[in-house]
Amino acid sequence: MIPIEFQPEPFDFDQKVRLKGLAFLNQEPIPQTWRNREYWRAAISDLCNSYNRICAYSAQWIPLGEGTPTIDHFIPKSVAPNLAYEWSNFRLSSHLLNTRKSSFQDVLDPFTIQPGWFILDFGSLFIKAGNSLDVDIRQKVMNTIKRLKLNDEDSCLQSRLSWLEPFCQGQLTFAFLKEKAPFIAYELERQNLVDKIRFMYANQSS
Repeated sequence: MIPIEFQPEPFDFDQKVRLKGLAFLNQEPIPQTWRNREYWRAAISDLCNSYNRICAYSAQWIPLGEGTPTIDHFIPKSVAPNLAYEWSNFRLSSHLLNTRKSSFQDVLDPFTIQPGWFILDFGSLFIKAGNSLDVDIRQKVMNTIKRLKLNDEDSCLQSRLSWLEPFCQGQLTFAFLKEKAPFIAYELERQNLVDKIRFMYANQSS
């Protein structure tokens, strides 16, 4: 995860989402079900455009078709129904990570995290807590990694490898990597590995 800059809500968000949602909440302030009242779905295209189709939690491009983008309510609807139709509470997320986060509230907000809280070990491709963090922040970072299973070998690790490997093989430019997998690119720059990683990969493959 890397910090994400909040983008302003679209000019027509009020009409498309908020007003319809508030009308529903006026009738049912504490909904027992949200079925057929998921007006936030109308904002998914705007969210993808505003955040370049980058998942807020993996900091990687959500592939077309197979990687269905979803809207995560950062503060769960069950906790704050009044925020269910608010742009400021939406986080663009891959379906997988949205499902893992669910209604849990032990995941750090990409809008408020700081640079260096999450780092990438290129030897293992594991995401770890940054160095010299306060005990409280370190625990929250670790809780986030655990909750989202960011080091799950069958999904997240393979996904990171699918971006890093073609870059190391010269099939992707760094500019493209930075656009589509900004966390990986950020860590390559921070660790001064943009040029070195290709030689490291070549030596490992030989």
